[in-house]
Amino acid sequence: MGNLQEKLEEYYNENYLPMHMPGHKRNIELLGEKLPYKIDVTEIDGFDDLHHASGIIKNIEEKAKKIYESKRSFILVNGSTCGILAGMRATVNFKDKVLVARNCHKSVYNAIEINGLDPIYMLPKIGEDGIDRNIDCNEVEEKLKENKDIKLVILTSPTYEGVISNIKSIVEIAHRYNVPVLVDEAHGAHLRFMENLSDKEALKGGADIVIQSLHKTLPALTGTALLHIQGDFVKEENVARELAIFETSSPSYILMSSIEECLDIIENDGKELFRKYKENLNYFYNETKSLKKLKILGNEILEKENKKVENDIFYDYGKIVIKTDETNITGKELSNILRKDYKIELEMASIWYSIAMTSICDSKENFKKLIYALKDIDNKLKTEEKQQKIENKIDIFLPQKEISILDAIKNSNSKLENYKEVEGKISKEYIWVYPPGIPLITPGEVINKDIIKKIEGFEKAGIEVRTTFDKFPKIEVLNS
Repeated sequence: MGNLQEKLEEYYNENYLPMHMPGHKRNIELLGEKLPYKIDVTEIDGFDDLHHASGIIKNIEEKAKKIYESKRSFILVNGSTCGILAGMRATVNFKDKVLVARNCHKSVYNAIEINGLDPIYMLPKIGEDGIDRNIDCNEVEEKLKENKDIKLVILTSPTYEGVISNIKSIVEIAHRYNVPVLVDEAHGAHLRFMENLSDKEALKGGADIVIQSLHKTLPALTGTALLHIQGDFVKEENVARELAIFETSSPSYILMSSIEECLDIIENDGKELFRKYKENLNYFYNETKSLKKLKILGNEILEKENKKVENDIFYDYGKIVIKTDETNITGKELSNILRKDYKIELEMASIWYSIAMTSICDSKENFKKLIYALKDIDNKLKTEEKQQKIENKIDIFLPQKEISILDAIKNSNSKLENYKEVEGKISKEYIWVYPPGIPLITPGEVINKDIIKKIEGFEKAGIEVRTTFDKFPKIEVLNS
């Protein structure tokens, strides 16, 4: 049957007259070949249907299932977001109670909203640098004991900063209470192939639903992802039904072909590519041990692990977290310097750190350029007393909940006010910084002085604060 890319090329060369979507009609004489118009087709005869896969698309899903050793793997072209929405919807009923890590992506909160769910939150451990660490297994057990009616456990692992929770232990605890576990592993599609982290992957840890963004850490086009299921808690037909709701009915064959190509690369060349990747990462971390003012989180965690401190922390060393909390600049300023002076664009920047994302597609030369830039910047920086930074760090905490997310959103009795003047009022909207898209506050929660202080800190550091209605610095709050 061949792969999808080959079939698309063959079909184009057969010169069929396209009296169907898409509207560009593969007319490259008019449109040129800057974009892959010639292989952009729809569900025509012989090309299968994503939502009723039985041929060439089914083969891609079977390949993903084999590589990731799942019970069933669904390919996604709407990113991990549609997988999270569908996965949650497939496992809960309206108004169910769910156990949620507070540092989950906003798509989890969107699923809570549309399903009218009652969230019980878990706070991740926080390092003294203000960076989220792991979810405590003991807290999972305590919450499940206190709330016998919880129907689903939801957490993010790895985090945006690369911290991996002990999924195996969390799953074992949840399953003792007959509760399934959904893991947003959007940043962990590569973990299975990392020699020292493969057993920390959510599927190997026994999670019932795992959603992974291929495009984040593997060679695949933006928007490509996978949803895996295993075990007996989740029914395949329920997931398929919900994906038909949340995922487009006109999927991109170019994106699906990208998924297939990515899986082929992993299957055929993955072992060697990840061997070189490990060498490059080891080189980077060894070279950056000499930094005096900037600090690399991975090096700090390795040092603590060697001293048997924080040894329940697992860390994806492909995420390079560069800390500025002992310097006279912010993470945002570091990101700007790297962009302006060294032509290096980072993934994200927060107040006291920045993140560089790496993959098997990074050459050793790429790592050398980053090392040179960091060392050069490090030599020019001034050291600032760490305690000053600690006092100003951004903590995660739970605001007081007054009403449900859904009830707050549906409440029409509201008004816009400047965020500095809303202390004690109930938010009607989400407030977050992006990336990573984790809400500082959700609708129905009370905005207190700590939230206002957080927002001021982000604004002062030049980090964009976003709200549902996009009216910041004004926030929609409920009238009392």
